[in-house]
Amino acid sequence: MRPTLADIHAAANRIRGVADATPLVPSANLSDLAGAEGLLKLESMQPIGAFKLRGALNAVAGLEGAAGVTCCSTGNHGRGVAYAARQKGMRAVICMSRLVPQAKVDGIRALGAEVRIVGNSQDDAQAEAERLEAQEGLAQISPFDDPLVVAGQGTIGLEIMAARPDIGTLLVPLSGGGLAAGVALAAKAIKPSVRVIGISMDRGAAMYESLRAGQPVAVTEVPSLADSLGGGIGLNNRLTFDMCRDLLDDIVLVTEAEIYRAMQAVYHNDRLIAEGACVVGIAALQAGKLDGKLADGPVATIITGRNPDMGLFTRVVTGQDVQLGDVTVKGERHGA
Repeated sequence: MRPTLADIHAAANRIRGVADATPLVPSANLSDLAGAEGLLKLESMQPIGAFKLRGALNAVAGLEGAAGVTCCSTGNHGRGVAYAARQKGMRAVICMSRLVPQAKVDGIRALGAEVRIVGNSQDDAQAEAERLEAQEGLAQISPFDDPLVVAGQGTIGLEIMAARPDIGTLLVPLSGGGLAAGVALAAKAIKPSVRVIGISMDRGAAMYESLRAGQPVAVTEVPSLADSLGGGIGLNNRLTFDMCRDLLDDIVLVTEAEIYRAMQAVYHNDRLIAEGACVVGIAALQAGKLDGKLADGPVATIITGRNPDMGLFTRVVTGQDVQLGDVTVKGERHGA
């Protein structure tokens, strides 16, 4: 079941011309923080504004005879599945929890997909996707725990290593592990010495808690600036738990306040609109949490998506207080 480098190359062929060749650009801010050349892989430049299109296209390309497709999603995977299904003329039903920002719900509906809002967690949305699979014959595409999805996300690693084989460290946002597992598989197959560090928020970090426990565990999903990193990994995880355990060199957690400051830094210094989930690598560097953890050579991270709630994003980049459930992140002007 575990994908191979050959599977990632096959995925690259399937998505070519639609979801590949995003820019890898230098960042003076990242370079200053890392003490080495810093590079940003701009997956925010995808047609749907997020890297998830790669895995979705690869998975949907292999479907034949299904009544349609379904998935659970915190937003960007659903947008990717909706886009890929529309290309094939297939019905798509995207299941989401009430924690998903409205902007992401609207973006999926704009692609012609049906959206089901179910419960207050990714697990609730997953249960609805499983019901649709069992009762209506829709093919379910996991946001992460699917070899075709992992292989699709792994094409990012192929592109980074092809452009810059001297990369020393990759900082990868970590949620269910599809991105981290795919990128790590590709990068380490090409250059075994490269360090791949997963970064997540410090509340509800499902993969981190699962690896610490030695098995998949349930976590409480809470509102976060890094909402795309929310949700569990599935108690019956078949793939990404083992891959992240075997392939990641380290996992680092960042606070909401650290994510807040990193969103400001990427906006003001790199002039990019980036979701909180994208900037966790920058947040870890700014907070000094990667001191002594970087390998020699350039450092790259992935700007995974540009689809934040724009009202929330505006409050962050203008230094206003942000309320996340029962947590208040105090406003702070960039550079103050």
